[in-house]
Amino acid sequence: MPKTHAPYPQEYRRRIVELARAGRSTGSLAREFKVSGQTIRNWIRQADLDEGRRSDGLTTDERAELVRLRRENKRLRIEQEILKKAAAWFAR
Repeated sequence: MPKTHAPYPQEYRRRIVELARAGRSTGSLAREFKVSGQTIRNWIRQADLDEGRRSDGLTTDERAELVRLRRENKRLRIEQEILKKAAAWFAR
């Protein structure tokens, strides 16, 4: 199981993405900044999505909205189930 840690600061990510776009290899950046090469590739992909360079995924804002909507949907389903049970109980 992979070790987890606090997320890297946004500015730190942005700087590494800039260096990668300037021509540095993800391998050399990974060694220098002690971040996996796959993590750096993920950051580049997400930055491309956020900046409109790619359209094959969700932007950071869209992803946050999706999380918010899923939480709201879950809460509403729970409320609906409670109301169903209350209506059945009062109907007796």
